[in-house]
Amino acid sequence: MLNDDERAKVKAAVRAAEGRTRGELYCVIAAESSDYRETPFLWAGLAALAAPAILLVAGVEVSVPDAFAPWTAAQAGAAVERAVRGALTATLVLQAILFVVVAAIGSLGPVRIFMTPRSVKRDRARRHAEELFLARNLHQTRERTGVLIFVSEAEHAAEIIADEGIAAVVPQAEWDGAVAALVSQARAGRLGDGLTEAATLVADILARHFPADATDNPNELPDAVIEIPRL
Repeated sequence: MLNDDERAKVKAAVRAAEGRTRGELYCVIAAESSDYRETPFLWAGLAALAAPAILLVAGVEVSVPDAFAPWTAAQAGAAVERAVRGALTATLVLQAILFVVVAAIGSLGPVRIFMTPRSVKRDRARRHAEELFLARNLHQTRERTGVLIFVSEAEHAAEIIADEGIAAVVPQAEWDGAVAALVSQARAGRLGDGLTEAATLVADILARHFPADATDNPNELPDAVIEIPRL
């Protein structure tokens, strides 16, 4: 996800940022935040439900015997049954075809991501960031000043999560500028620059509220950016 030069640049930016504040920055890039395996089946089910409407639009009709034709009751009943059975069979066959085709197409990685609603992707990225915050022990710094800068590439999403020591003082809205800069750079294919800029902007905020203590400012979290491959 990053080359060696970009990794070194981000690491240097994090180290420089932490020299200005008691906050602890931690950068993570995830290739994706979920596999979204349910998405193709959801769309396949919706496509299958649309089969009757597709048949109607295509002009498929159920023909019944002419009431004035010389039909016996048995003949008329049999004809209606055949017509209804044929219509139901056509509907079921079309539903099966639509389900299989849409599910197969949707199972392709890029298509699966594209078919997933934006709100769902944002929610999964946020949840993944929160899980990583705890899994990487960012909540165990001495002053509860850990800050996660998180990017999920497949979802084109970024999150900044601060521990309670910082969140009690810095409202979430203050991170919006750093998130916007990170997303903008990432979309332009400059993820390393985005993380570097975000780290600097986060440090600007932290330095106002949690300035560095020249005599006691330990480095409690790794400075290197963490890259998580596709699930």
